[in-house]
Parts: sequence; structure tokens; C-alpha cells
Amino acid sequence: MSTDFQNLLFEISEALVSDELAALKFLSLEYIPMRKLEAIQEPKAFFEALQEKDMIEVGNLAFLKELLYLINRMDLLAAQLGSSREEMERELQIPGRAKVSAYRQLLYGIAEDLTPEDVRSMKFLLQKQIPKNKLQDNASMLEVLLEMEKNGIIKEDDLSILKDILKGFRADVKKKIDIYEEKKKVEMLVNGWPRVTTYIQPFIIWILLPLLESYKMKNNPHGYCVILNNYIFKNPYEAREGTVKDGEAVKRVFKWLQFETVEHMDLEAKQMYAKVKEYSKKDHSNMDCFVCFILSHGEKDKIKGVDHEFVNIKDLLSCFSGSNCPSLAGKPKLFFIQACQGSVGHPAVTIKDDFSGHLEKDATPLTSVPDQADILVGMATVEDYECYRCTKTGSVYIQCLCDKMELLCPLRKDLITILTEVNKEVGGRVLNGWKQMPKITSTLRKQLIFQVP
Repeated sequence: MSTDFQNLLFEISEALVSDELAALKFLSLEYIPMRKLEAIQEPKAFFEALQEKDMIEVGNLAFLKELLYLINRMDLLAAQLGSSREEMERELQIPGRAKVSAYRQLLYGIAEDLTPEDVRSMKFLLQKQIPKNKLQDNASMLEVLLEMEKNGIIKEDDLSILKDILKGFRADVKKKIDIYEEKKKVEMLVNGWPRVTTYIQPFIIWILLPLLESYKMKNNPHGYCVILNNYIFKNPYEAREGTVKDGEAVKRVFKWLQFETVEHMDLEAKQMYAKVKEYSKKDHSNMDCFVCFILSHGEKDKIKGVDHEFVNIKDLLSCFSGSNCPSLAGKPKLFFIQACQGSVGHPAVTIKDDFSGHLEKDATPLTSVPDQADILVGMATVEDYECYRCTKTGSVYIQCLCDKMELLCPLRKDLITILTEVNKEVGGRVLNGWKQMPKITSTLRKQLIFQVP
């Protein structure tokens, strides 16, 4: 065994602390038995175990590099192994290069994301399923996850209990499991077909690829995301409590998707029209797309300004016709409108009420899409019916839309597919005893797939 190699492992082991050793052991569980890992108390013994399993050796340090990258020891990666974060990111994107499974990485990422208070909540909620002596105050989240695995509470193909627990206090972390499960479904779809002959498999993969041409999304920023958010009206009783949460959610998602995002609060009807027209007159030549969210009260075909005057939706959309906005001709223009289209509650089927919180109604319109291509209008509800907004968490439609985009954009789902998922989820709820059914009106000619940075 090379002396230089042993010295290298010694220097790396000297730089690791106990929490990092625990992380390395956790990430290596698929290669070293748990019983053996539990007996390891220092990094040198851990590296010896990896050598026994031929996971690291002279001239082959790929697994060690991957482990140091995953625990974020970029200093050791650079100084001792001559690699970098960027190099590892490129390397691990190559199919088959990553040795630590997506499942193990997911669990480690969850442990890293949870705060000490979150960990205490996890332990409290697991008291009936895991022995109390395994949930002591000094037990780390990685140790809790190991106990969950030992007791069959979580498995690679069944994380439902962990999702249910996280949903109560860390819904953002629960979303990571949703993304993992969606990716797994896609992999199973592609890889799960019978490999009867070498001729069938390429054909099946071909038919699983998008059949439609996609809009180009190559610029940064991709375009403007304009939010017209009416909160405080002249009549104080019409204040739209919760709409600030909607604005925050939209800004978070579209900044992440590399849009230049701007919010305009509490506009009168004429100001709303002027603002939309202002953006239609801008030069969008170096943009791929335009997005506009309109959050207000209103009536059928009209949106209410804070001055109680109305602006026609058709007039807002016409600002972006090919003749009025030539720099966006042939590019997607997206409008999402949170508002009622009538004053009638949508009848509900017999189903258990699954929404809590104080809900209010937003009054707004049916949109009539102009006879031009490349326009999509997403409405919170179908014609003649109300839609709902929680005064604490925001509107049902906008919050669901933002959640689905965060979940499905990384999976390269197109916008129509995402909005269909929104329809399914919102339409499945019972709100104040009524139903809500969003609506998609589209003249898009291609698939729109948002690029995730």
C-alpha cells in the first residue's frame, strides 16, 4: 500500500469531526453493514472499512470525493484531492457515476435541513413507534432516521409516514420527498419496460419523449413576471387578507425560475390598465416569455381596481396582441387571475372537508382570450362561480400553483401538465362547503417548459 496514499487518508481523517464521521457512515450504509459501521468511532477506521470493500484504493478516489462533496467539505476536496464543487457537480450528473443512492442523499439532505426544534418535534411524534431510549435528547436526526429504517417505518419505496410527519411542520422539506418520488416514477417508466429485444427499448424511450416542439427558454432573465396585487380597497371591508402571501409565493417561484419579478400593490382600474400597457410597450426582444398575475376583486369579464372601478380583462390581454407588442410575437404570454367569476358557490360532491382556516371570496371575471396565438390564461375558477382565499395563508389557487411549479418544474413537466395537476388538487378540495374548479384557456402552439437553474 502506497505510503503517500495512507498519508493522504490520515490527513483527511485528522480534519474530520465526529458529526462529519456520522454523516460519512450514514451515506455509506449501502456498502458497509450497519453493524460494522456502528462499531466505527474514528475516521481512520472508517477509511479502513472502505478499503476492505474496495470502495477506495490507490488511483481510485471517486467515492471519497463524492462523500466529501456531499458533506460539503470543499476545502478537503480541493486541497487533498485536487477537485472542486463544479467538477463534482458535472461528474455526478453522468449516469451511473454517483455511488450514494438518491434515497440515501434525500435522507441526509432532510437531516441537514431540520432545525433542532424540528428534530425535537420528530422525536415527539415518533414516541409510539420507536423505543424511547433511542429518542433521547442527544440523538441526532441521522440516528433517528436510522432507527426509522431499522423499525421499517421508512423504506426506499415507502416514505409515506415521514411525509405525513413533515407535512405538519416542515412542508418545504416534505416537497423534497415529493420530487424524489416523482423522479423515481419517471425512472421506473423508462427502465421498467420488458427488454424483450434490443429493438423495442429505443422505440419506447422515443415515444416517452415530448412529441411537441417547445418554446425556447434560453435568456436570463426569461422575461418579466408582473404581479398586480390589490389588497386595500377604498371600502375597508373589501380588504383582501392573505393576498400578500400570494405575492410572496409568486415572487419566490418566478425569481427562482429566472424571471425579472416585480409587484405593484393597490392599483386603481386605470392604473392597472396603464401598468399592463406599459409592459407591453417594452422591448422584449431578449426575453422568452411574459407572465402577469392579477390578484383582485371583480365581476364577470372585469377586474376591480381599489377605486371600485373596473377594467375589462379583454382590454388587458389585447395589449399583448402581435400588433400591440411585436417583440413578444410568437412567444408565450401567460396571465393568471385570482378572482371569482360570479357569486355562486360551486356545488360539492359528498367528500370529507379537507381545508381548514378562514376562507373569503374573491369577486372576478370570465376571461375572453383574444384571437391571437401564444396566450394562456389560468383562472382560479370556471364561469359563474366563486373562488376562495385563506386570510392567513393566501388563495387556494395561487398557493397550489406555486407549490406545483416548485415540485414539477425540476422534473421538466410542461406548463399545461402542471396546471392540470393544479386543477386536480384544487378541484378535489371542499371549501366552505363548496367546490372550486380552476380553468385553463390556451392558444399556446408549443410546450412551455420552464428551465430550472
